[in-house]
Amino acid sequence: MKFRLIFLPVLLVLLGVALPITAQANAGVSFQIRYFDRRVFYLDDEPILIHITLTNNSPGPYRFRLAEERAFSVDFDVRTNSNRPVDPADRLIQRRSQAMQVFFREITIETGESFSFVEDLRDYSELLNSGSYVIQARIYPELIQASTLFTPIESNRLILDLRHRPLLGPEGIPLELDVETNAVLVRERLPPDEVINYMLTARQRSQWERFFLYLDLQSMLSRDPHRRRQWNAESEEGRLRMLARYKQDLQNAVVDGDISMIPTDFTIERTTYDTRTAAVTVLNHYDMGNFTEIRRYTWHLERRNDVWLVVDYQVQNLGTTR
Repeated sequence: MKFRLIFLPVLLVLLGVALPITAQANAGVSFQIRYFDRRVFYLDDEPILIHITLTNNSPGPYRFRLAEERAFSVDFDVRTNSNRPVDPADRLIQRRSQAMQVFFREITIETGESFSFVEDLRDYSELLNSGSYVIQARIYPELIQASTLFTPIESNRLILDLRHRPLLGPEGIPLELDVETNAVLVRERLPPDEVINYMLTARQRSQWERFFLYLDLQSMLSRDPHRRRQWNAESEEGRLRMLARYKQDLQNAVVDGDISMIPTDFTIERTTYDTRTAAVTVLNHYDMGNFTEIRRYTWHLERRNDVWLVVDYQVQNLGTTR
């Protein structure tokens, strides 16, 4: 993909000084959205990250303009179940009403290629009430114009269930919801070996919310020196994005894939701990088709508010059996 950095005054954009783009020019281009981090969403200010992908299925290259300030390229139509539109976010109105230059890149997507980026839905829609919403995105290949000659590309639709955040449980332990069962998940005062048993059993059953319940994601992410330096340099919002991305990458086995693998069975060999730290050694077996792979994991935990959380691990390959 190729791009060039250019700028264009907002006034010219709003006056529609550009060549008309018709629906025919967008033929063969697929526009898909999905949640970057599929989880339970609450009314507070945590980001609702939407992963946006344009795919060129046409026989030739597809070119479009993408503003550095994405609010001039992307829009979201969010509606309640009764089809009432949600008001735009104040920050969106402020961005689009400012007298400023709009910098954009000219992007070329070759046949069969895709281009993706992530946007926070809260930057576009004023989500003030709990309930169910229908989300559809639009992208404007020539930037958002006042003229109706410019045809946007519309995406698929997503369902958003927005809820009030549950109250804290005993001793300030947060309550979480299981996406699959809608049941309340509570971090309990389990001993270290039971924490690991809970986590590995959840992985065997593909219950991701349970798998993540006792993982300290910040500590796990910071195991990598590069990510740790990036974390220290990020703002609070940037750190939330890093955690969401790391969680999604774990699910997709992009990072730390050796803990995302599903064990056929496992045996807890040894547990040692003091008042603050613990180590649990586990023997895992993995069915690889024609053979079984054996690995020994050592999970390191720390005690936080009387709850044991996983903060690190090591893995040792022990070979295979038939």
